Amino acid sequence: MIRFSLICEHEHQFEAWFRSNADFETQQKRGFVDCPSCGSQKVEKALMAPAVSTGRKQDKVALAMGEEQRKAMAQLKAMAQKVRENADNVGDKFAEEARKIHFGEAKARGIYGQATVEEARSLAEDGVSFMPIPVLPDDQN
Repeated sequence: MIRFSLICEHEHQFEAWFRSNADFETQQKRGFVDCPSCGSQKVEKALMAPAVSTGRKQDKVALAMGEEQRKAMAQLKAMAQKVRENADNVGDKFAEEARKIHFGEAKARGIYGQATVEEARSLAEDGVSFMPIPVLPDDQN
């Protein structure tokens, strides 16, 4: 995971986590990266200072975030946990199962899992409603 400092066309600055630089670029091109303050999708990477390792993982995260970022991270964690507790994990069959639910071929219910960029693009083109669940640093441990 890599954290980028981002800035929108209205000069709102914020941070976001991505699996890689390529993941950021893909999400940006598809319009999945938007400013949490104004919703603008004209977002670019901002200059950022390099991270300095203290040797203690928890301290690095706490030091890198202000109060608003900690609150936002807590809300994201709570949302992701709630989804996982109240939905069925369909693993890599997410796109297939979401499409079946959308077209009434399977029982309507909450699901989560993994989808490739191509599968997500195809779901969106078919009008299937879905949203990515953020993969947070603690989820990797």
